[in-house]
Amino acid sequence: MGEVTNVTEYQAIAKEKLPKMVYDYYASGAEDQWTLAENQNAFSRILFRPRILIDVSKIDMTTTILGFKISMPIMIAPTAMQKMAHPEGEYATARAASAANTIMTLSSWATSSVEEVASTGPGIRFFQLYVYKDRKVVEQLVRRAEKAGFKAIALTVDTPRLGRRESDIKNRFTLPPNLTLKNFEGLDLGKMDEANDSGLASYVAGQIDRTLSWKDVKWLQTITSMPILVKGVLTAEDARIAVQSGAAGIIVSNHGARQLDYVPSTIMALEEVVKGAQGRVPVFLDGGVRRGTDVFKALALGASGIFIGRPVVFSLAAEGEAGVRKVLQMLRDEFELTMALSGCRSLSEITRNHISTEWDAPKALPSARL
Repeated sequence: MGEVTNVTEYQAIAKEKLPKMVYDYYASGAEDQWTLAENQNAFSRILFRPRILIDVSKIDMTTTILGFKISMPIMIAPTAMQKMAHPEGEYATARAASAANTIMTLSSWATSSVEEVASTGPGIRFFQLYVYKDRKVVEQLVRRAEKAGFKAIALTVDTPRLGRRESDIKNRFTLPPNLTLKNFEGLDLGKMDEANDSGLASYVAGQIDRTLSWKDVKWLQTITSMPILVKGVLTAEDARIAVQSGAAGIIVSNHGARQLDYVPSTIMALEEVVKGAQGRVPVFLDGGVRRGTDVFKALALGASGIFIGRPVVFSLAAEGEAGVRKVLQMLRDEFELTMALSGCRSLSEITRNHISTEWDAPKALPSARL
């Protein structure tokens, strides 16, 4: 294996290293997987309008997210069951995020508990929440996360049922016997039964609350002082309601194209959601980011930051903590270079005028002299 020079190269390495059931679980999308491809492809239809002859000897990528200062607008999305990728799982991811001075989001379905992740040392961490039918379980979990020093809740709202992931059905996906969903271990909800199809789909059908609605976003605010990010918004209408419901932020996400196929890529849905939020809360993008150029495009379209998911589990499978550190470093370096070559010295200088998209009105150019 030659030196890894970009984020995408980790996927092939992970495919070689991981058992088929595990790799397929991480890699696959819903049904035809159209949105899965589109999440990445859509970025390629956005072009740059770089500005030249600007002193770019100093580039500042720092930003503040919900009051927390981080080194760059690149953060870690929640991905389930990371110990399937590497024995250190979420511990390694937490240490890599902390070393890069950025935010990690821990999945509800992590193979390490909120307390275990907190024990890795200091760091700004968010907790992704699935709402179980048993609300006592939810309250307990939220309180544990808060006590463990987590700073925000990322409430996943696009999963009243699990999307149809055909490779998981073919593989009869289930959590390997040596692992548990650590946050639920003491509640007898940590194990996943074998099923005729996807064990995870059966688990979700049995445990996750399909009645979840906007009133539950309000309810969550009564049980925690942590800010709530609504993760899984794809329309301006829902962005407006999220703001009205007291959300502290919005994550534009299609769940890594794993839920409803033929929804737009997140980069294509982003601008509509940003307009719907009307600047009242920050909007983040999750899905399809594989290059520093992608990060810049998301910020130019109004995102306050982005989250990466699959690159984390693939690099974790390939090289453990060092792999995740490298992914964060490569994206950081590429993003810094994109800023410099676009003529932007700070995030506030990245504007909509730095990109052009297919749906832009033709720019009025100075008319040529005959």
